[in-house]
Amino acid sequence: MDIPSLFDVKNKVVVITGGGRGIGEMIASGFVAAGAKVYISSRSAQVCDKVAEELSAKGPGQCFSIPGDLQKLDDIKKIVEELSKREDHIDCLINNSGANWGESIDTYPANAFEKVMNLNVNRLFSLTQACLPLLRAKASTANPSSVINIGSINGMQPPNLETYAYSSSKAAVHHLTKHLASRLGPEGILVNAIAPGAFVTKMMAATMKKNGDKIIAGIPLHRTGTPEDIAGTCIYLASRAGHYTTGAVIQVDGGSLVGSRL
Repeated sequence: MDIPSLFDVKNKVVVITGGGRGIGEMIASGFVAAGAKVYISSRSAQVCDKVAEELSAKGPGQCFSIPGDLQKLDDIKKIVEELSKREDHIDCLINNSGANWGESIDTYPANAFEKVMNLNVNRLFSLTQACLPLLRAKASTANPSSVINIGSINGMQPPNLETYAYSSSKAAVHHLTKHLASRLGPEGILVNAIAPGAFVTKMMAATMKKNGDKIIAGIPLHRTGTPEDIAGTCIYLASRAGHYTTGAVIQVDGGSLVGSRL
């Protein structure tokens, strides 16, 4: 057993959607620090370019920006075309882009529900599908490539918040992960999901400001997640250490779900 290489992702080609901020940026920073070649994509070209430049400056890995609106099929096509010009394969695709919407059940807009489901589920599938040639290029069951879908603990247990589309979409992500794992495993493509709990991100900012103390009190570890927590789990799944894990939904939540039942 070669322990030094067990979690090695040096020079792996990693694609991260929503990599310009929040959990996506945390994951990107971890892979760059581990020596990977990382491509990040997000809707804001300015943010995406800035983060890629900053992470590359830190090294030792590299980070490149390929901006795009994941809501749009045309943008997904352009992103994959650009990736294909630069790389002959992808080692790891991390589907992190997502949207949320909170509103009373009596006024929850149909177009908001559709928007959240479209980005969080439909386009996750669309991008994975479009990236299959690159994921298959060097994959084998002995040395697989991997897809990591970022779900949520809200997809495992309904939240108290009125975020109906978000929780439904993340439950769908978890189920889709298992379906894809079954289909793609024989081709040497692992598919897993991570269900994060509370991390301090832009999406969580308003919730943490209003209910932060209560949320942290309900977490057995009494803290929110850190970049190391989420990046470390992704690196495990993308490295030799995770080569026998597929179809899993891994909670990275400080025990939130078990703590809420006590």
